[in-house]
Amino acid sequence: MILEGKIIGNRYEIIEKIGSGGMATVYKARDTALNRFVAIKILREEFITDEEFIKRFNSEAQAAASLTHNNIVQIYDVGQEDNLYFIVMELIQGKTLKEIIVEDGALPWKWSLNIAIQIASALEVAHKNNIVHRDIKPHNIIITEDGIAKVMDFGIAKAVSNSTITAFGTTIGSVHYFSPEQARGGFTDAKSDIYSLGVVMYEMLTGRVPFDADTPVSVALKHMQDKPVEPIKYNPNIPFAVNKIIMKAMQKEPAARYASATEMLKDLGMALKNPEGEFVDTMEIDQQYTQVMPRITDDMLDNAKEDGQEESEDKKPKKKQGKLAKYFSKHPRVKAVVIGLAVLLVLVASIFITKFILDASSPKNIDMPNLVGLTRTEAEDKLKELNLQYEVIEEFNKDVEKDRVISQDPEYRGENYKILDNAKITIYVSKGTEMTVVPKIAGMTYEEAEDALEEAGLVANKVEETSQKIEAGIVIKQDPKEETEIEKGSQISVYVSIGTGIKKVSVPYLIGSTEDQAKAKLSEVGLKAEVVNEEDTTKSDGTVLKQSVETGSTLDEGSTVIITVNKISQMKSATVKINVRNLVGYEQKIENGVPVEVKKAKVRMVVGEDTVLNTEVDEDTESISQIVQGKGTITIKVYINEVLKKTVQLDLDKNTSLTIE
Repeated sequence: MILEGKIIGNRYEIIEKIGSGGMATVYKARDTALNRFVAIKILREEFITDEEFIKRFNSEAQAAASLTHNNIVQIYDVGQEDNLYFIVMELIQGKTLKEIIVEDGALPWKWSLNIAIQIASALEVAHKNNIVHRDIKPHNIIITEDGIAKVMDFGIAKAVSNSTITAFGTTIGSVHYFSPEQARGGFTDAKSDIYSLGVVMYEMLTGRVPFDADTPVSVALKHMQDKPVEPIKYNPNIPFAVNKIIMKAMQKEPAARYASATEMLKDLGMALKNPEGEFVDTMEIDQQYTQVMPRITDDMLDNAKEDGQEESEDKKPKKKQGKLAKYFSKHPRVKAVVIGLAVLLVLVASIFITKFILDASSPKNIDMPNLVGLTRTEAEDKLKELNLQYEVIEEFNKDVEKDRVISQDPEYRGENYKILDNAKITIYVSKGTEMTVVPKIAGMTYEEAEDALEEAGLVANKVEETSQKIEAGIVIKQDPKEETEIEKGSQISVYVSIGTGIKKVSVPYLIGSTEDQAKAKLSEVGLKAEVVNEEDTTKSDGTVLKQSVETGSTLDEGSTVIITVNKISQMKSATVKINVRNLVGYEQKIENGVPVEVKKAKVRMVVGEDTVLNTEVDEDTESISQIVQGKGTITIKVYINEVLKKTVQLDLDKNTSLTIE
């Protein structure tokens, strides 16, 4: 089917084919909704009618989508359209590790160790989520242009509790990287991935796989039976500790390998610091192999006969030879054949007797019980009833009620599924939802808060907020509050200050500019201007004399800068009238019917510090005038008979006359 140019899922435009695998074909596509390039894995046509393969394909999406890690290819979407089953994932720019090994051969040990650490980190996360990759190989590891290793294709990954190595009679994976238990078609767990990672390291550092042969079956047998040549013999530049790590990871018996990816990561990190150190703990487990018995020959029978005769001659009295003995003495070859047949009969009889004894003592097949969902007591009673050995492992599980069985190993596979009566069953029992207490994180930096929450088994959800009081990067508040008991794994909203949230701008140089120029410069950077006037006759009129904030200082956008603008006043004049009558409070007096003579009043006017009028007039004088001069606003004081009667301000720029009453 030609898919290039088509749009699936109403948003993914197929651009070109970029790869293919055993179950699916991979295309480069464009996500029209988010306008980004993605990779789409589409199930091959020959599998779409096989329900089991479709289940396995969907299992990949469910398993991989639950994993979030820098070294794991991120799954974005999964869907079905008509007969197309597809998974949408991030598009990685780079080469597969296999391509790099083919091009460059054996790789530098430090670079290889760095890649191994990244792969182990990805496996650590997967294994903690009960997911086994089961197909770790250089073809499934992409090295980005930045040197980041990305593990992809969890197409055969399943939860540990229900994973097996074979399905529908088909062996899954790549035989050159199989663990011995995978090659046998047995159950697999996280240690199978560790073995495969050991093989990948072996190939990175030597440029070759540890086992190779003409057929996949032969390679699988070598994984089960042969001890690999130590990689250091192919590449003497491999450090001692790195060689030991690889050999430990590739032990035939899972119990002799690293117990977990976390344990292997520890040694990988140590090897970077101390490559020749003797810190790798190894455990040798004895294995019993089938022994090949030598073929019995005529010479061996004759020798046995002669030895027997010599012994009998020494210890027993001689007897007369019978006819049969005489016949055998004359025909020794016939005698040898008869003895050989006798020995063969004894051997056959021994085999049948041994088989009978073994069959009588061998374990019997019994029906596997289904324990999932039972209470712990119910499950234990059923196992005791069947005389089965068992182990109980308790673990927290928010989805399963406390004291009920979550899963079992081996898993229940339906009716008529048999197990040996000496098999050991592991049951995983729920301890219910794991709770934890929210720590106090307000006042910490975000990084400190994240660490504190992680230690408590919680996840930080960063929310940025502006704050006038709390500096950027500090936690303002949290939700839920500290000391709250909450389900482990929950998200905590962490409100982090980003400061005022207002853009900071630099104050420009304004002195010497005109008022309009200064305002324009401030406006250009997002600042406002406030103008005050001051007179400096040594500077040009209208130019900026001072600015309230120094040049180069930073202010919040929208702030105000005060600019002092030079304003030189012009000399102006005005007419000032003085109502003497009102100022002295004159009232005419009459004595004996005759008006009393009017007195004189001394009038003096002072402008600033200068006396501009000094005269005597009758007290009943209503108005005397005086012209005054000055700049801007002047202060006028009027004295009557040397007593200050009035003080007034006169703005000469606005008024040309004034009456003082």
